[in-house]
Amino acid sequence: MSATLPALFVGHGNPMNAIRVNAWTRAWSELGAQLPRPRAVLSVSAHWYVPGLAATAMPQPRTIHDFGGFPRELYAVGYPARGDTALARRVQELLAPLPLDLDQSWGLDHGTWSVLCHMYPQADVPVVQLSIDARQSPQFHYELGVRLRPLRDEGVLILGSGDVVHNLALYSWGEREQPPFAWAVRFEALLRARVSSAERASLIDYEALGKDAQLSAPTPEHYLPLLYPMGASVLDEPVSFPVEGFDGGSISMLAVQFG
Repeated sequence: MSATLPALFVGHGNPMNAIRVNAWTRAWSELGAQLPRPRAVLSVSAHWYVPGLAATAMPQPRTIHDFGGFPRELYAVGYPARGDTALARRVQELLAPLPLDLDQSWGLDHGTWSVLCHMYPQADVPVVQLSIDARQSPQFHYELGVRLRPLRDEGVLILGSGDVVHNLALYSWGEREQPPFAWAVRFEALLRARVSSAERASLIDYEALGKDAQLSAPTPEHYLPLLYPMGASVLDEPVSFPVEGFDGGSISMLAVQFG
């Protein structure tokens, strides 16, 4: 495949989006239809945040229901995409000499399948998940994205799945719509402006951006997936935001497309 694929970050939000039809899930479906079709997806999900570096390397990764307290129908969802052992080994090669485990036990968690079940509903694109090493700095994660950049020329969609604003302590779980908090709107606006500019590097050490950033990402795991597609991009390629909006006042559904 000769064309360079875009790199993509998606705000996945509530696991219920896997079985809902709303503005966000429709936009994910449109992304799947509009993007050049990848030969495989390399997904970096907020929900595989562990003290180590690993990539799923099994031929048929299981669907992981890594949540509690949701309706039974959500637990019935399966996403039977194939794995891609050759891609896992290519990731290992690109990240060497860092030790990367070829994992046989994890699978696809909801950060991956709740989005891909809309983008590729036939589950006919192989998927590999890459863990987020919880021991490492944001700069480390960004640099991994840089090292993975060649995959974009090899037919692989690099997908980060998290939320650039993710504060569950302030999330409104009720049916009543909650307007987004002012700090969440300010931080998302700052991020949108800088990710499209020469100031992009300031987004790596996000905690240094002040109180709005700290409220938006009180823990790192949902923010760090952005740094992988951002690292895999180059400054002179277009940046767009194919999905927008806030859920529950404190979760941004923003998607960022590089290229």
